[in-house]
Amino acid sequence: MKSPKQRLDILLVERKLFETRSAAQREILAGNVFVNGQLADKPGTQISVDSKIEIRAKNPYVSQGGLKLEKALREFAIDVTGKICLDIGASTGGFTDCLLQHGAKKIFSVDVGKGQLDWKLRNDPRVVVLEEVNARYLKPEQIGELADLATVDVSFISLKLVLPALIPIVEPDGVFILLVKPQFEAGREHVGRGGVVKSREIHLAVLRELTHFIQNQLKLSVINGTFSPIKGPAGNIEFLLHVLNSSDKQNPLNLEQIVSGGHAQLGEK
Repeated sequence: MKSPKQRLDILLVERKLFETRSAAQREILAGNVFVNGQLADKPGTQISVDSKIEIRAKNPYVSQGGLKLEKALREFAIDVTGKICLDIGASTGGFTDCLLQHGAKKIFSVDVGKGQLDWKLRNDPRVVVLEEVNARYLKPEQIGELADLATVDVSFISLKLVLPALIPIVEPDGVFILLVKPQFEAGREHVGRGGVVKSREIHLAVLRELTHFIQNQLKLSVINGTFSPIKGPAGNIEFLLHVLNSSDKQNPLNLEQIVSGGHAQLGEK
């Protein structure tokens, strides 16, 4: 007979790991809760009541996304101190939080959804919240000034459809940091069960096609790339690209090495 199931946030309270559901939900969304060794980042997930639950080291950001951007800032040697930034696909605000903690002056947090941004960020005077805004149709007048840097973390849409609208909102020679999610860039025929793309060949093809599009269609410069330090919620290996709003500063990338590094660290053993 199977064990009964319960919502993850409720089970955490029942086990006295947290005093309230809201406290449990914050830790779940911050990526600190693991069930049977796997990241569990959705409070409403139904899990077996006899599951092994771990609360791991505190994430310094409001969500796992901050850890992804932190690696990009470090590896790409990008200093955001005093910068005006766009966070496209802000969601809970992991990227926004990371930018603030690294000294950003002002951040426009843009998301097609509503009510997702963490409360502390929503009330930070350096954050301008733009909700229910589809970045594909974002207009310069909605921002009112040019950004020095734009981070992009979007789902269910290709970066190819979002980037064109952002180019006139970012300073010439300004920076884009792109989170590449293969499941939203590859054709449907390449996406497996649960929306996961496991093939390193598909990952490589996605990066080749995307960087070619950025360089040749959008006339931007791809400067650097790396793999995300953690998988996405569905278990996808993700990648990060450093792009400049300029056409004359291309830097050849070893995409094979980037993909191989991601699979060596995060792929199935």
